[in-house]
Amino acid sequence: MRQIDLHKLADDARFNRFHGRVLFWCALIIVFDGYDLSVVGIALPSIMAKMGVDATNAGFMVSSALFGMMFGAIFLGTIADKIGRRWAIAICIGLFSVFTAAAGLADDPVTFGAMRFLAGLGIGGVMPNVVAQMTEYSPRKIRATLVTLMFSGYAVGGIIAALLGKGLIETYGWQSVFFAAGLPVLLIPVILKSVPESMPFLLAKGRSDELKEIASRLDPGYRPQATDRFVVPAQDKADSAPIRHLFREGRGFSTVMFWIAFFMCLFMVFALSSWLTKLMASAGYSLGSALTFVLVLNAGAMVGAIGGGWLADRFHIKYVLAAMYALAAVSLTLLGFKMPTPALFVLVGLAGASTIGTQIVANAYTGQFYPMAFRSTGLGWALGVGRSGAILAPILIGVLVGMSLPLHQNFIAIAIPAVIGMIAVLFINHERSASMQHANASSELNQAPASMPAVRGS
Repeated sequence: MRQIDLHKLADDARFNRFHGRVLFWCALIIVFDGYDLSVVGIALPSIMAKMGVDATNAGFMVSSALFGMMFGAIFLGTIADKIGRRWAIAICIGLFSVFTAAAGLADDPVTFGAMRFLAGLGIGGVMPNVVAQMTEYSPRKIRATLVTLMFSGYAVGGIIAALLGKGLIETYGWQSVFFAAGLPVLLIPVILKSVPESMPFLLAKGRSDELKEIASRLDPGYRPQATDRFVVPAQDKADSAPIRHLFREGRGFSTVMFWIAFFMCLFMVFALSSWLTKLMASAGYSLGSALTFVLVLNAGAMVGAIGGGWLADRFHIKYVLAAMYALAAVSLTLLGFKMPTPALFVLVGLAGASTIGTQIVANAYTGQFYPMAFRSTGLGWALGVGRSGAILAPILIGVLVGMSLPLHQNFIAIAIPAVIGMIAVLFINHERSASMQHANASSELNQAPASMPAVRGS
């Protein structure tokens, strides 16, 4: 009887068509998610004018989706470890597609907020699941690169929202960009068929035939045998109480540090995504020019995400992430001061790279930190707790905008969390990460005497 270590099989695999397919579908889902997140910020000036709401009330309208995202990240991230990731992802897509489109039918702030709350459940729930999925199936040597490349779809979604916003809002009204968000629901059957299930979930359910198929696609050299027995390290085995594992085996303090880092980064991300257009418009730019800043912000996010992932695979991911927080503090602070327009565009791009891009690298690091059996849970709780920062940001910055403070004070308020986030990342104990423990275990196995039996992967 052969023992096939699923984690080792995924770690040592070479990138092939199977990995490309997982990357494509996960990235496409994140594009949808990024569009749904960005569309409110794009349409916010028009919504405020049509519904007659002030900046403070608009901040609460934006935050309604973020409340939903907090609950969605925690509960739909956790439930995926129980019902499987494919169905959790499908449920999330259905929620954010249907209810974002429904928000376009609202004609008052309360109805709009309710629809955005329900959409937020799906927006928040899908993120930990696709990150966990991409992390699980990525080869170890390029894992951070693939996860951040996948998550750069968030910026692509933001760019699509800005482009559609420039073309549609003035012609067809703000509702049009919300109706477009309903289209992804049509892809749910295809996604259920195309996206593989989580390996620990299949192992826990005894679905060996599906595991053999996945193993042969991960490693084309693997030839299934009837007596093959699939195993994962003890810490990667699924059980009925994954939440408690976030605080076991020395992970508790680092878990709290991840939560603080996520809170701070999501504060910055949603402060910018919700208010950058309005801040630039109030600084004297036209709506079209202000939307161009959103395009530059998301283009910078793509560069930051992919570049950050590339650096994280070659240097220590923890210190790469801390440096990105530091860059955010500098670029956001400088944004509030007058300068030539080309220099301002460069700073907006750097802000996108070091806020949205930083969050994407933070997602990748969190996915590597926790074992695969409760990876969705760990990332879901980090995102869920971090959403309180995302909820606070539109409200707090909305209050500051309503006070008509100088522009630089608004951007300093957005920059302060970057310093706190950097400190939290530096306090994370990387020695307790699953990636480090697997590396140590593999090293010990390679140094074991030849007579000692070893778990094999073909």
